[in-house]
Amino acid sequence: MKKIYDRIIDMRGNLLTVIAENVSLGEMARILKQNGESTYASVLRIDGDKVTLQAFENTRGIGTHDRVSFLGKQMEGIVSDALLGRRFNGSGDPIDKGPSIVGDHVEVNSPSFNPVRRIVPHELVRTNIPMIDVFNCLVKSQKIPIFSIAGEPYNQLLMRIANQTDADVVVIGGMGLRFDDYQAFIDNAEKAGSLERTVMFIHLATDPAVECLLVPDLALASAERFAVEDKNVLVLLTDMTAFADAIKEIAITMDQIPSNRGYPGSLYSDLAARYEKAVDIEGSGSITIISVTTMPGGDVTHPIPDNTGYITEGQFYLHGGSIDPFGSLSRLKQQVIGKVTREDHGDVANAQIRLYAEGKKARERQSMGFKLSRWDEKLLHFANLFETRMMNLEVNLLLEDALDYGWQTLSECFEPQEIGIKQSLIDKYWPHQEH
Repeated sequence: MKKIYDRIIDMRGNLLTVIAENVSLGEMARILKQNGESTYASVLRIDGDKVTLQAFENTRGIGTHDRVSFLGKQMEGIVSDALLGRRFNGSGDPIDKGPSIVGDHVEVNSPSFNPVRRIVPHELVRTNIPMIDVFNCLVKSQKIPIFSIAGEPYNQLLMRIANQTDADVVVIGGMGLRFDDYQAFIDNAEKAGSLERTVMFIHLATDPAVECLLVPDLALASAERFAVEDKNVLVLLTDMTAFADAIKEIAITMDQIPSNRGYPGSLYSDLAARYEKAVDIEGSGSITIISVTTMPGGDVTHPIPDNTGYITEGQFYLHGGSIDPFGSLSRLKQQVIGKVTREDHGDVANAQIRLYAEGKKARERQSMGFKLSRWDEKLLHFANLFETRMMNLEVNLLLEDALDYGWQTLSECFEPQEIGIKQSLIDKYWPHQEH
């Protein structure tokens, strides 16, 4: 039986220091207040007999002689099919006025999936968003961030993906959300009819920082359980910058020596431990992770996007209300383009990007007052159509329809010999003009 300690010697924010022994990192503790109420915490640091605890709720009302008992187990979440359609806070408690969840208890900080049971990613995850499906395919078990800045419609983009994906289960982890953003996720799921396959773990901006840290862990722990039950799970995390800032806040409170721009030296490991949960399990399901990283000041060299870029397999750049075709990259797209998708996929995608880049240059020449050639005018026409038909985030097209639309757009602006695609594909896919 675990001992009960009543020597709390320091309290700062959500951190408490107690004199104790025979405890382990991450171990859960129960704090019993003088008024009979209790709260929970986990072991964050051990320095001799001084044990620093991170409380899951506000420490208001806790006194130095309150009793602390260690439970001998790590932080756990409850997972079952009953999670579907439900909403929880960063402590795993329901916030939708529904009943408590009954299911299996699983550790939320378990190691990444056994590499021996992983397989090479090779299946497409459809989103019906042309800038993803056509130009930077999302592949099952991929981990990829959306790099953006505050004010861009990244949450709306996540909602579109949640509505249109062919994944079996969608797990949304919201960190540092305003209440209206949280409500928008609920309204969107209800309107789209996707609520019954969606689980939400939500940390609002007014909630304790420790709950922000737990949201991705709870989301990924539940995703793992669904994945081993042969379900393909899409995990959507917003915003990992809030997650990293919560780590920074707690590190400062603990008087840790800061690293780059005040963030702790463990930032890379903290991010990687979450992203590496992405997996395609041999003979079972998969976990695909899309996260949002808002770059302070749009600075891609900031520690959060900088570390994220080393961990993940590409990125989507979202600015100006659309996904940038030049800054975005999916490092796994070659696993599916032309292999599980249509033979013309790679050629028609590359031709459109190349011609759009030339169209941007023609637009610059136009803005500087240069006389435009007939070719420049074709490029400008194509650039305008490309932005409307492909880059607009409201466009909702199946991949095959988007490829056909790409051919249609090319045929409206250019002659077949001008687009740089091999003749065999032109013969097969070039639209026949009706007279």
